[in-house]
Formats: sequence, structure tokens, C-alpha cells
Amino acid sequence: MIIDCHGHYTTAPAAHTAWRQAGQAGPYPAISDDEIRESLEGNQLRLMDERGIDLTLFSPRASAMGHHVGDEAFSGAWTRACNDLIARVAVLYPKRFAGVCQLPQSPGVPIAHSIGELRRCVRELGFVGCNLNPDPSGGQWTSPPLTDEFWYPFYEAMVELDVPAMVHVSAVTNPNFHATGSHYLNADTTAFMQFLQSDLFARFPGLRMIIPHGGGAVPYHWGRFRGLADMLDRPPLDESVMTNVFFDTCVYHQPGINLLFDVIAPDNILFGSEMVGAVRGIDPRTGHYFDDTRRYIEALNLSADDRTRIYEGNVRRVYPRLKIA
Repeated sequence: MIIDCHGHYTTAPAAHTAWRQAGQAGPYPAISDDEIRESLEGNQLRLMDERGIDLTLFSPRASAMGHHVGDEAFSGAWTRACNDLIARVAVLYPKRFAGVCQLPQSPGVPIAHSIGELRRCVRELGFVGCNLNPDPSGGQWTSPPLTDEFWYPFYEAMVELDVPAMVHVSAVTNPNFHATGSHYLNADTTAFMQFLQSDLFARFPGLRMIIPHGGGAVPYHWGRFRGLADMLDRPPLDESVMTNVFFDTCVYHQPGINLLFDVIAPDNILFGSEMVGAVRGIDPRTGHYFDDTRRYIEALNLSADDRTRIYEGNVRRVYPRLKIA
């Protein structure tokens, strides 16, 4: 079985997006099951079938989480609408999609206020994980580091519910950063460095974090991070970080995937594609979609056991509620 750990509902029905763009004025629009089917069957489901992907862990569109927009109530209403839509997808296609929730984060608001939505999504809607935004300010980075006690109440809830978090920022308001080209990758790299500098996982040994987009700059600069750990008198990364942190395979060229697998142990890599997502075109050098990441995995000289780990075993281990779902 092939499980894609990183999928977003980037093709949600137009009425859903229009409600947000109109400032969430009035009641949430009526969206039929047929509209949901139409939004998926020519897009994610078609590509999943073409690429042999059996199941996708599906969350709301990351760039549209927009935690910096409006106040806490505004963010909460949008978050519930997004998560409810994902739940409907999972009900319509229970063998193809499993829910991963957005959180109602808002700048300056305690992360503990997001616990209720996490519990609702896991216990009532059957979701298997969440997306955690380390920068709800939209590129201003006003929140404490992910290793600060500010986040501890939420981590306690994650451990209690036995769900992981994908560290995933949203849209950016800072004009210095392109959202998917720099802000996302900057956040991935920043999160890893914060984990390296802390004893977070000694405090929460059951906490599991997925750093997407192949880990940002981390695999490429693995020697730098190992050296920094040594200079900062931190334990080796394999002991202090990599027992709890995992990278996906959302890397869109073969040399990048080769590097990821040369540097990072197979037990820490989860198959992911983020389709239909940030990079949607066809690579003129190969004639295939950039985000067809399975093609890159198949080109590696992996053992049968490692291939099974990447495609299924690691995802099930990191997201144990998949068995329940």
C-alpha cells in the first residue's frame, strides 16, 4: 500500500473559497456531495490513480489557513468550516482520504485555545493528525520558538491523543518572502534548528513532528547541523532530534531525493507528494510532473523492506490513528 502523508484540499469548491474571500459574511454556503466529488475526481483522485497512490492524508489548503487574518473568532469559524469539509471528503472516500486538521491559531492567542478543535477533529471526526503553524503572524515571526513552554499545553494534548503534527506555515505578508519558495522552506529549516537547540523531546518523548518539503535545507546542510550540535554542546542529532522528527519526500527532482536518502535514515522518511500543491507543472527535462514523487522513489536502489517503510510502514507508525480511521 502507498500512503501519501502530505495532501491539501487545494481544489475545494469555489463557494468555500468565495465565502472566505467575502470576509465570511453570512452563513456558510451549501456545498453538495456532487460538488465535492467533482472537485476531487478530476484532480487528486485522478492523479492518485495514475501514480498508484492508495491513500492520502488530507488537510485544508495550507496557504489558505491564513491565521494572520482577522481575530480569534474569525480564524475559529474558518478553521471549523475547513475541517468539516475535509471530514466530508473522508466520509465520501473513506478508503482514499484520511483527515488531518487545520488549527484555529491566531497571533498573540495562547495555543491552548486550539486544543478544543484538535480534540473535536480527532475524537468526533476521526482525524489522524494536525498541521501546526509555527508562525501564525504570516511572516513576522512573533510567536515563541516551538520549543518554548508556550506550546506545551498543545503538545500534552497531542501526546494524550497520540497524534503527530506536521510543522506547516501558511500565507506570508512579508514581501521579502515568496510563500512556497522561501517562507515554507525557511520555516522547515527554522523548526529543525529550534529542535536541535532544545530538550523538547526529553520533556515529551511521545511527541512526533513531521517537517515537510524534504526537511527544507536540513538534509543539504546536515554537516552544518551536526557541527552546530557539537559546538553548542548538544547531544548527537540521532539521539536528541531524530527519534521524534520525520521528513517527507516532497522534493521535486531526482538529485534532491537521492540526497535526502543518502543523508537521512529510512526510518525517518515518509512518502509525500503535496499534490495538487505548490509545484504543479511538468518538468521539461523529464516530461513528467515535478510532484510525481513516487517516480523518484522508484528510481532509488532501495531494499524491499525500506521501500515498504517509506510507502506505508513509517506513515502508520507516525500516524497510529490511521488504524482506527
